[in-house]
Amino acid sequence: MNHIYWPEGYEPGFTENFVSNEVIVAGLSAAQIWPLLAIASNWPSYYANSANIRFYDNAGPELANNVRFYFETFGFPVEARCNEYQAPANGEPGRVAWHGWAGEEGADDRLDVHHAWLVEDLPGGRVRVLTQETQKGKGERFTSRRSRRRLHQVALGG
Repeated sequence: MNHIYWPEGYEPGFTENFVSNEVIVAGLSAAQIWPLLAIASNWPSYYANSANIRFYDNAGPELANNVRFYFETFGFPVEARCNEYQAPANGEPGRVAWHGWAGEEGADDRLDVHHAWLVEDLPGGRVRVLTQETQKGKGERFTSRRSRRRLHQVALGG
């Protein structure tokens, strides 16, 4: 099976927080799941903690490499840039990832994240969906104990 590509400085174990969730399902394909991830306006249909998604520079509604966008999660504003985008094709997995940030550059409460998805077809008509996120920075107001617990519950499907 494939793995997430991590940009330098965002590797799990070297950041303040890491969350991972994986599911393998029979009867679906990567191509069927891909629009749920690639078209950000679909996110609220399956993830209640996403809202107010909008794109900059006349981009969207589909994500693409280097596209800037904004969304809110757990009520927090997140600015983001898509830094990996590859639709599933020819036996290769789908990959989408973005760098997101909340707070001003250099501020004590700034939070930076790398959030990645990998969607791949498996033998036997199965699909694997892996999502992982690392978080850097103090970001106390964004990563309070309660928020971290909620993030882990969501990532683990609870």
